[in-house]
Amino acid sequence: MSIQNNQNLSLGADYEQVATKFRPIFQQIALGALERETQRKLPFDAIQALKQVGFGAVRVPTAFGGDGLSQQQLFRLLIELAKADSNVVQALRGHFAFVEDRLNAHKDQDQTIWFKRFVQGDLVGNAWTEIGQVEIGDVATRVTANQDGQLSVNGQKYYSTGTIFADWIDLFALDETQNQHVIAAVATKDAGVKISDDWDGFGQKTTGSGTLTIQDVAIERDHILPFEQRFKYQTAFYQVVHLATLAGIAHSAVATFSEEVRQRTRIFSHGNADLVRDDAQILQVIGKASAQAYASEAITLATAKALDVAYLSHFQSDATFEQQANDRAELESSQGQVVISELVLNLSTELFNSLGASASSTAKQLDRFWRNARVVSSHNPLIYKQKVIGDWVINQTALPYVWQIGNSPVAKQAEIAA
Repeated sequence: MSIQNNQNLSLGADYEQVATKFRPIFQQIALGALERETQRKLPFDAIQALKQVGFGAVRVPTAFGGDGLSQQQLFRLLIELAKADSNVVQALRGHFAFVEDRLNAHKDQDQTIWFKRFVQGDLVGNAWTEIGQVEIGDVATRVTANQDGQLSVNGQKYYSTGTIFADWIDLFALDETQNQHVIAAVATKDAGVKISDDWDGFGQKTTGSGTLTIQDVAIERDHILPFEQRFKYQTAFYQVVHLATLAGIAHSAVATFSEEVRQRTRIFSHGNADLVRDDAQILQVIGKASAQAYASEAITLATAKALDVAYLSHFQSDATFEQQANDRAELESSQGQVVISELVLNLSTELFNSLGASASSTAKQLDRFWRNARVVSSHNPLIYKQKVIGDWVINQTALPYVWQIGNSPVAKQAEIAA
C-alpha cells in the first residue's frame, strides 16, 4: 500500500489551521486554572468545551471526519493545552491512547463505529491499576459469563484518570471465558458504574484519578478487545503524554514567574538594580528556566516523531522495521522522561529565586508547578527508567514494553510466616 496517499491514515495536517480552532478554548481554560487549583474544582466545563469542538478526534483520519494530525502535531497541541492547565491533558491521556489503539486496529478491522464516536465527541477514560491486596501479575477485575452466555464485568480500579469526564472506560481485565487479558470498553452511563472523586495526590489534583467500581455491568463480545492485540508502542505513547504535560507545566511556570517579576516593585537592598526586572541575577534565573522549558518541548516533539515512525511501520510489511521502530520509540520516550523530569522539577524550584517570600502565598499557588511536575514524574519511577536504558545500551537487553505493579508475593509469605 502507498502510505503517503492513504487517506485512512493520520499522516499530518495544517497544524496552525487545526490549532486555531482550539486556542480560544485553551485561553478560557487557562483563565480558570488557578481557581480550579485553589478550590480543587474538577474541569468539567473545560473538557465539555473541548468535546464540543471535536478535540478528541484530532488524530482520527480526515476520511472519517477527524483532523488527521500526526502524533508529533498531537503532542504539540497537548503542550499548548498543558500550558493552560496540565490537569486537563492528563485527564485526556487515556482517551488519546485508546484512539491510537483503534487507529492501529484499523489495519485489520474496520473501526468506523469508533471513529464516528470520537468525531461525535465521545471520550474514553483510563482504568487499569488495582490497589489493595492484589498480587503483582494478578487482575481482580473479571469478565465472566452467566448460564445464558451473557457477559458481564466486575471489579474495582484506582488511578482511573479521566473516567469521571468520559463516555467510555478503557478497562483492563481478565476475561475468564477466554482466559486472557483484555480491554473491556465499558460505557460510563451504565447503572453498575460508580466513579468516585477520591484522588488525594498533592499535585495534579483535578485529573479525576479516583476509584472506579464496576458491578455486574453487561458487555457485548465486540467491546472486549484482546490485550495482546494492543498497539505495540502504547507504553511509549502514554509516557510522551506525560512529557507533553511536563513541557506545558514548564512553559506555564516560566510565563507566570516572568509576569510576577515584571510586576514586582519590592527590591532587596543588596540586589543589583532599582527594579527586579532589570536585576541581572533575576534575569539569569528566568533565562535558564526558559531554556529548560524550550529543551523540554524540543525533546518531547522528537520522541513524538519516533512514535509516528512506529505508527507508520505498523502498516508496512516489514516485521523487522516495525520492531526496530517500536524499540526506538520506547527508548526515546524513556530517555526523554529521565531528562525532562529533571529539567522541569529543577526549573519549578529554581524559579522561586526570582521572587521573595511572598511567592509562597497560597493565593498565588506558585508551588503548583513543582507539585504537578513531581506527581507526573512519579508515575514511572525514574530510577527504573535509567536502569533499563543502561541495560539496553550496555547489554542490548530488551526494553520492557508492558509492566505491572502490585503486592509482592514475598511480602505475603513473610506476613503468613509472622
